[in-house]
Amino acid sequence: MAYSVAVKNVTKRMKENLALDSLSIHFQEAKMHGVIGPEGAGKTTLLRMLAGLLRPNSGEITYSLSEMGKIVNEVTFSVVKNDLAYMPQLPSLYPDLSVSEHLDFFSEIYQLDKKLYEHKRNELLKITRLDKFVDRSAGKLSGGMYKKLGLMCVLLRSPKIILLDEPTNGVDPISRREFWEMLYKLLKENILIIISTAYMDEAERCEMAHLLQSGKLLVSGEPRKLLLEYKTKNICELFIKQTATS
Repeated sequence: MAYSVAVKNVTKRMKENLALDSLSIHFQEAKMHGVIGPEGAGKTTLLRMLAGLLRPNSGEITYSLSEMGKIVNEVTFSVVKNDLAYMPQLPSLYPDLSVSEHLDFFSEIYQLDKKLYEHKRNELLKITRLDKFVDRSAGKLSGGMYKKLGLMCVLLRSPKIILLDEPTNGVDPISRREFWEMLYKLLKENILIIISTAYMDEAERCEMAHLLQSGKLLVSGEPRKLLLEYKTKNICELFIKQTATS
């Protein structure tokens, strides 16, 4: 079994701004979900709410243990939070600490068993290709390497739900590709991955795409099926078509 999440008619106001407007999305277990939209669409607000950092003004978010798309048991957020990892747009890393020191630091925070930590550390360093840069300080890493280190720190605790807020924003094309390769490998571990992005082409890298604009859901579904259904060549064209009619 794995976690699924249901967002039901959620509304969130941030002062005078309506960040989410009666939003409903189902995040099925063990899939890569892309929350797609431009700046101001409500992506960050949604992910912060899923992470328990914000509360809705109305509506609800429910977490469940599911199997083959069917809910087996609903669980409270207090149960889920230990299996959930959230990576904000700018990971909170320490510029003077090295890659190795960051991993040691987060292993202490998570109170990981020494043997488990060593195994996880070596595995993540190999996957991210940062094994040759363990002594380099975070402040001297490239943008792509910095994002990889941030992801490594949240993956140390072996989460079952991963929330990634625009992790490829400002990252060079090669690092973007490597980042996505890492995410595909994680999917094999029955993890629910929810990634937000403003890059329309990245929607087609996801198993499920949810297009947002001004806090509202435009369309939701498998990217290829959406393109066929709405007779569009790509997600960018689909987004333009939907915003013109909404």
